[in-house]
Amino acid sequence: MESMNDTQAMGERISKLMAQRGMCSRREADAYIERGLVYVNGEKVTQLGTRCAPDAQIELASRAQNQQAALATILLHKPVGYVSGQAEDGYQPAVVLVKPDTQMAGDYQRFRPQHLKGLAPAGRLDIDSTGLLVLTQDGRVARQLIGADSEIEKEYLVRVEGKLDEEGLKRLNHGLSLDGKPLKRARVRWQNEDQLQFILKEGKKRQIRRMCELVGLRVTGLKRVRIGRVALGDLPIGQWRFLRPDEKF
Repeated sequence: MESMNDTQAMGERISKLMAQRGMCSRREADAYIERGLVYVNGEKVTQLGTRCAPDAQIELASRAQNQQAALATILLHKPVGYVSGQAEDGYQPAVVLVKPDTQMAGDYQRFRPQHLKGLAPAGRLDIDSTGLLVLTQDGRVARQLIGADSEIEKEYLVRVEGKLDEEGLKRLNHGLSLDGKPLKRARVRWQNEDQLQFILKEGKKRQIRRMCELVGLRVTGLKRVRIGRVALGDLPIGQWRFLRPDEKF
């Protein structure tokens, strides 16, 4: 078997491969490598920047796997008036709503202060939009939801004003561009007489509102109700719960 020293100068960075395989983020991979918790083809790796063959067997020590299992992913029903990420223009970030007295009744585990460490939004939801916002400590979840190659669907209910003909509806589904780039194919249909259902696989800034403007509609309300296989369900507005072990995006 080739030793790690033989392959160190060729191949891919181990941290990059770990991220590509969904094992963790590159930053987390580097932290695991520094702590001696990564094994490549059975050999412990401790040197940052080490490379290996693209098809090498990479494993995390059981201690690292246990640490990953303890990472929290939180589902929040964001109200209007909160920003997804860092505080801006005097508005508070949605993470301030993650506290014991806003946890949904009957949640499967109790909130602990360490659940806030490194908790970050996996995607955006505009300040004037409501609905499902995911916050996570887990780089694997973040990459799955917002990585460049993410194919996770996001479903929205969008209340609109204005006239929309068949051609406009076709353009919402496919044919619009934003910032000089064509949008991915969407699925858009009427939910009722003044509300559209949007299903997207991308999330450009204020994308739905800008799409609607291009076909002569004005958005008066926007709510995200699903991300992948996880639905907002009966989570009350302004409250949150943990992603359950049996739920996958």
